[in-house]
Amino acid sequence: MPLGNSAVPDDFRFDSPPLDCLGPDGQALVREADAILAVLSQWDLMSLVSNHPRLIALQVEQARSIDELKTTALQVNGLIALLHSGGARIELISAQVSELNRRIFARLWSLVAPADLVDNSCLVVMGSEGRGEQIFKTDQDNALLLRDGYSCPELDQSVRRFNRGLTEFGYPPCPGNIMVTNPLWCQPLAGLRDSIRQWLYGAETEGPMNLAIFMDARAVAGDASLLRQARDHVHGILAGSDAFFARFVGAIEQFGEPGGWWARLTMLRGRDEQAFDLKKLGTFPIVHGVRAMALEHRLDDVGTAARLRALAARNQIAQDLARDLTEALYFLMGLKLRNHLRQQQQAQPLDNLLPLSTLGTLDRGLLKESLAIIKRFRQQLRLHYQLDT
Repeated sequence: MPLGNSAVPDDFRFDSPPLDCLGPDGQALVREADAILAVLSQWDLMSLVSNHPRLIALQVEQARSIDELKTTALQVNGLIALLHSGGARIELISAQVSELNRRIFARLWSLVAPADLVDNSCLVVMGSEGRGEQIFKTDQDNALLLRDGYSCPELDQSVRRFNRGLTEFGYPPCPGNIMVTNPLWCQPLAGLRDSIRQWLYGAETEGPMNLAIFMDARAVAGDASLLRQARDHVHGILAGSDAFFARFVGAIEQFGEPGGWWARLTMLRGRDEQAFDLKKLGTFPIVHGVRAMALEHRLDDVGTAARLRALAARNQIAQDLARDLTEALYFLMGLKLRNHLRQQQQAQPLDNLLPLSTLGTLDRGLLKESLAIIKRFRQQLRLHYQLDT
């Protein structure tokens, strides 16, 4: 039987059974010993090879200009669609795409920045990109940490070329200006330490969220020890600061609890055109609550699932709740990917708003269960951080 794109194996390695060509029509048999597993058309083979993660990664490494790198970067959306149509799990898709994105960022930085700037700085990605939970390109969240005492006459030009290059690759500028072109996110380590202290103890309302964004940072190029020193500084000045943790985790309350959504989710399909915000009401309470607990317990892990595993291993969260939160997160990420694919096909801008009318009965039930898990987690956070007192 024709296999099509579902032939993509889960680990995406070139270790599938050998292919035997069947003459001028370009078809091929996938065989294991004497058994024929499937028939692949020439189109199947070309789609698989041209969008293979390893091939894209190789093209990234071999790119000698921004234009060459752009051509490769624009293939990532095709890879996402291919992996999704092949039935790959959402966590594997996000891991593959995140790794490719980091390679693209690092290669672009090497093309726009002088070598001494690369060596004396640490380029980081933050937010969902840093956590490895972003799939389709949304906005840029990046920063540059400079070694103390180092100066580069080409710094401003380099960061602007980097920002412009990412925009051309399909990564929109960040509406909140959380990018290397913003002096707040492009400064020496000593300056960043001062900024961190202001985020922790200053009066600015954006302080806790700036810290939240920074705690999801992942190094992609340069000297990663600069990021490690900045993280150590956070942990050093946060020791015993219970009041800050309560203020920090309190952000989960800013969007309210989706109590009114329970009735909507039981309505017949097609009768409700309400849109559910997958980020504000879905992933954010999980991501930020887990981030707060990871910060409290000085965890080095960045991804939400990895943080949950580490917290459960330390008995800071029940094993069953950690499992349920991970499954809820992946389910919501899967809904977001499907919604983005639908929006892309209809030439609509990508956003986090999911029309409930697009959900079938099973997905509505799973969304309702996910909201119940989130509600349970929020209640635990309120109790732990004494948010109701």
